Amino acid sequence: MPALGADMDAGTLTEWLVHPGDQVEKGDIVAIIETDKSTVEAECFDSGTIGELLVEPGTRVPVGTALATITMAAPVSAPVPAAEPHRPKPPEPEPEPEPAPGARVPSARPRTRRAPREAPGPGGGRRPPPAPKVSSPLVRHLAHQRGVDLGEIEGTGPSGEITRADVEHAAPARVKASPLARRLAAELNVDLATVTGSGYGGAIRADDVRAGAKAARPAARLDRGEPRPAEGPAADRLESMRQAIARAMARSKREIPHYYLTSAIDLARAMDWLRRRNRRLPVEDRIIPSALLLKAAAVALREVPRLNGFWADDGFVPADRVHLGVAISLRDGGLIAPALHDADDLPLADLMAGLRDLVARARTGRLRGSELTDPTITVTNLGDQGVESVHGVIYPPQVALVGFGAILDRPWAVDGLLGVRPVVSATLSADHRATDGRTGGCYLQAVDRLLQRPEELS
Repeated sequence: MPALGADMDAGTLTEWLVHPGDQVEKGDIVAIIETDKSTVEAECFDSGTIGELLVEPGTRVPVGTALATITMAAPVSAPVPAAEPHRPKPPEPEPEPEPAPGARVPSARPRTRRAPREAPGPGGGRRPPPAPKVSSPLVRHLAHQRGVDLGEIEGTGPSGEITRADVEHAAPARVKASPLARRLAAELNVDLATVTGSGYGGAIRADDVRAGAKAARPAARLDRGEPRPAEGPAADRLESMRQAIARAMARSKREIPHYYLTSAIDLARAMDWLRRRNRRLPVEDRIIPSALLLKAAAVALREVPRLNGFWADDGFVPADRVHLGVAISLRDGGLIAPALHDADDLPLADLMAGLRDLVARARTGRLRGSELTDPTITVTNLGDQGVESVHGVIYPPQVALVGFGAILDRPWAVDGLLGVRPVVSATLSADHRATDGRTGGCYLQAVDRLLQRPEELS
C-alpha cells in the first residue's frame, strides 16, 4: 500500500485492474485505491509478471502492506549459435544404364515439390489467429468491463497494439460516472441511466445520484433553506476526509513556524495580453487568468529554489523539479492538492490543458498516486469565491504555500497618475526553519516581475 500523502496511514484496495500472469510495465495502472481524501489509480513501480494478488478488493490495510507479488523480467542474452553438426556426404548416384535400341525414352519432366501443409490446430482445424496485441492491463480490464472481444477489433497503436481508445470506440455506450457515484447509486438503488450528470463531459457525480434519489421519493422540506447534510456512506467518507485534513493541518501548525507575506500585483499588462491572445483562439483553447498565475508561481521558483522542496531529518531537501500542487475543492466537500508535473517547463497552453484534466479527474476520483505524492509546493486560488487574499497552512513536508485572491479593480498610481487597474493579492506562507522573510520577499518580487512580462510565460 503506497503512502499517498504525508498524513495517510492506511488505504482501501477497491479494485484490481490486473490478474496473475499479466505482463506489466513500470507506470501501468494496476489497482484502484481509496484513501480518506480521494479514489486514486495506483501505478506499478517495476516491470515484470504479476504473481499472487495478496489483498482482496474491499480490504483496508496499513501503508507499506504488500498488495501483490511481481516477477521481474530477466534480461535476455543473445543465443550462442550451435556448432554445425558433421553430416556425411551423400553417395553419388549411379549412372543409369543405356536404353536398349528401339526402346521408348520417357520425357524428362521436372518433379515439383509441394509446399508443406500448415500444421493443423487442435481438433484438426486451422491454427487459431494470433493473440491480439494489448498495450496495458488497463486496456484488458476496460475490455472486460465493456464486454468487448479484443480478438475482434483492430489496434491503432504502435505495431498494431490495441489502445484504450480502440476499446472505447468498439464498446457500446456506457454511462460516465465517478466510482463514488456508482457505489452510491448501488446503495440508493438509483439507475444511472436516469440521472443527468453535471460533471466534466457530462460525468455523473455523487451529488447527481443523491438528487436522483430525492426525485424518486417525496421531496422533503429543508429548514431555513440550508442544504441537507450528507447521509450514509457519503457522510462517512466526508467525515474521514475532514479528519485527515484536520490531522495534517494540526501537525503543520504544531511543527512548522509559519511566516506570512503579502504583495499586491498590477495585472493590467497581463490581462491585456491575455485578452489579445484569447481572441485568436477557439473557446475551448482559451487561457484563464489562474493558469497564468500558476505559471508565474512555478517559474519564479527557478530564481528562489529554497521554497521548492521539503523539510526532512531536521534539514531542507531541495527538489530538482517543480511539481505544483494545485488545491482543488471537491463537489462533495473537502480539499485535495494533486500535482501539475514540471509546471515551470510546460507551455502555457499545455499547462491550461493539464489544469482542466487534473480538476476533472480529481472530481471524478481518477487521480494517480504520483499526483498526490509528488507536489513540491502548493498553490491555492480562492479568487472565484471573491476572497481578496488567502494565508494558507503549509502541507508538510513542503516548506511553502502560495495563495492568490480575486482579481479586483483598484485605484492604482502609475507614473504619478491615479487610475483603476486590475490587481491581485499574492500571499506566501513559508516555513521559517527553511527560509526567512527576505527569501520570501524575493520570491513575490519574482512573481510580480514575471506577470509584467506575460509573453515570456507562454
